[in-house]
Amino acid sequence: MHPTSHAPRRNRRLVSGPAAVRWLLIAVALAFLGFFLVVPLVAVFTYALQKGVGAYFAAILEPEAWSAIRLTLLAAAIAVPLNLVFGLAAAWLIARFRFPGRDVLLTLIDLPFSVSPVIAGLIFVLLFGRQGWLGPWLAEHDIHIIFAVPGIVLATVFVTFPFVVREVLPIMQAQGHDEEEAALSLGASGWRTFLHVTLPKVKWGVLYGVLLCNARAMGEFGAVSVVSGHVRGVTNTLPLHAEILYNEYNLAGAFAVASLLTVLALVTLAVKKYVEWKAESP
Repeated sequence: MHPTSHAPRRNRRLVSGPAAVRWLLIAVALAFLGFFLVVPLVAVFTYALQKGVGAYFAAILEPEAWSAIRLTLLAAAIAVPLNLVFGLAAAWLIARFRFPGRDVLLTLIDLPFSVSPVIAGLIFVLLFGRQGWLGPWLAEHDIHIIFAVPGIVLATVFVTFPFVVREVLPIMQAQGHDEEEAALSLGASGWRTFLHVTLPKVKWGVLYGVLLCNARAMGEFGAVSVVSGHVRGVTNTLPLHAEILYNEYNLAGAFAVASLLTVLALVTLAVKKYVEWKAESP
């Protein structure tokens, strides 16, 4: 018998491994996930409901909490569509064309991943603050950006704009542009080709990027904290409102507000898994 005839059997034994090792690794992974994920999730809802369901809904329905909810939704409602348009345009440009500055554009797209959100907020203060570069001109024209809603929207847009383009770009690059060239050669316009050929091919990547962008927009803390001014009922988003309640030792209220963000994260995770399943299904 050839000496290599037992190789497949040895490979199977190597891949499968001893059962004890497999169960030990599974137990370690489950313990790690339980300690760092499940326990914090349970703690959030336990503290949120420690004074009863009535106190929970009272903390969520108070005027300042509703103001924070509305501002969070407003910032996300502006940032996500803007990043969707930018992400599609940038991904299509980078995937389909070679031009001077292409590598620079790719680097700038990744900038929010490498820069601390707090630093990003300080940059906006340097630009638009009362003592900033544009501050005197803005004050002269009674335009308020820092410590106002526009600053919060700008900070949210900045920290979230890589998500859509980074999900769509690899798909466009992998699929090529043969079908688009065929549509153009048959007389379709560029816009019609994009809507009926390009966009359907990347729809799941677009949806995935939008989900991540929305989750980050609603949960952003660092950059928004710097530019908001922490004006209660005016410039506080949900994460900032939760921090204020926690600093005031209102644990039930803080965790009640935090539970809304936790539910958002869980819903995003569920939709993400559904999108991945749909994308992989034939």
